[in-house]
Amino acid sequence: MKGRRRYLYGSLGLLSLLGFVGVLTQERVFLLFFTFAVDFGHWFRKNDEMVEDYMNRSAALAFYVGMAATGILGTGAVFLQGMDGHRALLTGLAGGFAVAVIVHALAELYYTVRESWGLVHDPE
Repeated sequence: MKGRRRYLYGSLGLLSLLGFVGVLTQERVFLLFFTFAVDFGHWFRKNDEMVEDYMNRSAALAFYVGMAATGILGTGAVFLQGMDGHRALLTGLAGGFAVAVIVHALAELYYTVRESWGLVHDPE
């Protein structure tokens, strides 16, 4: 099971291919998808309990923060900018997804750096 998760985590790097939309078109916001290329590193890293733990923690944190951001941005779009319901929902979903991706990347970076510097207690 752990071997399959390593490939699953590494496959998130395939999202970086969406960055080429930004290269080939004028939509430069798609260049941000190149940041997913760092997830290819999971294919070459040994998955242990610590990796599973920090991936689960960062994913859970990203989910909750992303859902909160979706609600806040959608509600703000309706009441502060006067958008109709469909457009406000789209704004909330897009913003919530972006926030979730950023939180996941930063949390994963935090846990990875903390582990590599030996700042966590490892009984072995």
